[in-house]
Amino acid sequence: MLSGCSGGDSPLRLSSGAPTSPGAAAPGVQDGYEQVVTRVLPSVVQIVTDQGEGSGVVFDGDGNIVTNAHVVAGARTYQVFPSSGGPALPAKLVGAFTAGDLAVVKVDGANLPPATFGNSGTLRVGQLVLAMGSPLGLTGSVTNGIVSATGRTVSSRQEGSFPGATISNAVQTSAAINPGNSGGALVTMDGSVIGIPTLSAGTRDGAAAGIGFAIPSDTVKNIAPQLISSGRVTNSGRAALGVTIAQTVNISSGERDGVAVVAVTEGGAAAQAGLKEGDVITSVNGKATHSTTQLAEVLAELRVGQTVPVEIRRGGQTETVQVKLGELPGS
Repeated sequence: MLSGCSGGDSPLRLSSGAPTSPGAAAPGVQDGYEQVVTRVLPSVVQIVTDQGEGSGVVFDGDGNIVTNAHVVAGARTYQVFPSSGGPALPAKLVGAFTAGDLAVVKVDGANLPPATFGNSGTLRVGQLVLAMGSPLGLTGSVTNGIVSATGRTVSSRQEGSFPGATISNAVQTSAAINPGNSGGALVTMDGSVIGIPTLSAGTRDGAAAGIGFAIPSDTVKNIAPQLISSGRVTNSGRAALGVTIAQTVNISSGERDGVAVVAVTEGGAAAQAGLKEGDVITSVNGKATHSTTQLAEVLAELRVGQTVPVEIRRGGQTETVQVKLGELPGS
């Protein structure tokens, strides 16, 4: 089970104080931690809305701040608290890309220092990283860990007004990611932001320690400028079938066997391949699609323009059609 790491409606408010210590380390490593925190933390903020709270990272010198879409979902008011302390700064929503769980808010005239966003494609498993944000409302908190894996595809569940999202090429980290860390910064030891923490894993008994996920910086550097420029995303870079899926359907013995197509986008990939309303998609590119989440995760691993086999059930018969994938619409 994966859940977003934004906080509740009543964030705990303490004076900013000093950043949380990353823990005992060799002198050279300790100095490195302190240098990175000093450099990057001023670019990490707390975001408080009328719906909850989370974190954000200053993207540019114009006051645009990147965060998660689930942090601002359903909100009407937005306030930003710098990690260095001080009064709340009023902010406005610039735009959101819900499918990728990214959003941008803006503060005017605050002179917040922008972070440096690195190349997540060069990350190595085992690389040291720091997670910076406002877990449980504790502004300017820092935890440490390593890059546990790269290239993960993970999905978040629905939370209030947020319908959930699927993240491709996610960075898995052992740095502690807690409620309120959403939208913050995952930072390498050269001071580069290489991810936006967005999810933590959990079990029926609660959170699973040391398993968190971040949206890769390469995705942020593609999506954020589009939101800043026009308030929407016109080039998502994500593959899509061009169908609307309303529900998971149960076929024979009550077992989940596929997802039902309730609408086909005119001129889209599925329409061109001959898919119709009422078809049940049971697999894409050889991978089962027993739920809408599985379908989203399969598509997140494919490329726009790639031709893949799509297995469907139609009128009690199973057919396979070749679909040249289109692009997921933006916001």
